[in-house]
Amino acid sequence: MIERIFELSEHTDTTVFYGINNSNIHVLKNLYPNLRFTARGHVIKISGSEEETNKFIDKLRKIERHCIDNNHLTETEIIEIIKNGTEPEELKFDHLILHGVNGKSIVARTKNQQKLVKDFETNDLLFAIGPAGSGKTYTAIALAVRSLKNKEIKKIILSRPAVEAGEKLGFLPGDMKEKIDPYLQPLYDALQDMITPLKLKEYLENGTIQIAPLAFMRGRTLSDAVVILDEAQNSTIMQIKMFMTRMGLNTKMIITGDITQIDLPYQQKSGLIDALYVLRNVKGISKIEFDVKDIVRHKLVQRIVEAYEKNTHHPKEGVEENA
Repeated sequence: MIERIFELSEHTDTTVFYGINNSNIHVLKNLYPNLRFTARGHVIKISGSEEETNKFIDKLRKIERHCIDNNHLTETEIIEIIKNGTEPEELKFDHLILHGVNGKSIVARTKNQQKLVKDFETNDLLFAIGPAGSGKTYTAIALAVRSLKNKEIKKIILSRPAVEAGEKLGFLPGDMKEKIDPYLQPLYDALQDMITPLKLKEYLENGTIQIAPLAFMRGRTLSDAVVILDEAQNSTIMQIKMFMTRMGLNTKMIITGDITQIDLPYQQKSGLIDALYVLRNVKGISKIEFDVKDIVRHKLVQRIVEAYEKNTHHPKEGVEENA
């Protein structure tokens, strides 16, 4: 009899791996009745004959890899990996980025989303520009999560300028974090599709995933990370320059924005528009222009965007157009 310790990767969600009420552990115990093992946190202790213990650990590695890649693990999948020695045959999706919560397939659906995925492989700075609902931020976050799961980076940093769109921060209730969180909520929403709640909470608490207003980036050097600046049209020229010059070693940056929805004070130039012009001929930078054809929200969103693009002349305030 020997005792071996198998330590799960930090990227393994133990809730998914062990199953509800440790259901997956019970499956393993039934499949290996001659072994004794206990699981606590990220550590599994295994006791048994040397030969069977070693074979079991090899299977555990494959099971864990499947769990990390798919964010999903069922009794059927465990049995197939153990009996056949290979991962279950998955449904094939073109342009699959990663599997999200409960095995949800996060896919680059449109040509421009697919271009963002492709350009991410060969460029360290990317601009994804386009209308609301075109999937530019969601795709960018999916690429960041995939990089983290594949251990290509050590952290994800998500940022937005906290510019008031018709509201004043000072009038919102709570401390500074509570005032700023509403601006960052869309980033949380995307992450919740891709990472289970307990694992996301862990990542946020230990700093693996950081979500902060743009002003908090000053003075930092961001290395071994994917860094995303969302709603960049609301950054000033100095802010976006400050953000881009935070780039450290082994870091990729994705800057997203919609130049038709600028909430900066009147006569203040958008840093995003300025950066697109200044950097237009710089090598190593990719620009992906999304349009209404990329909108993947409710079908009415595309119609709304198109209507506003066509109607550049609006009635004067207080005057009815058909009066």
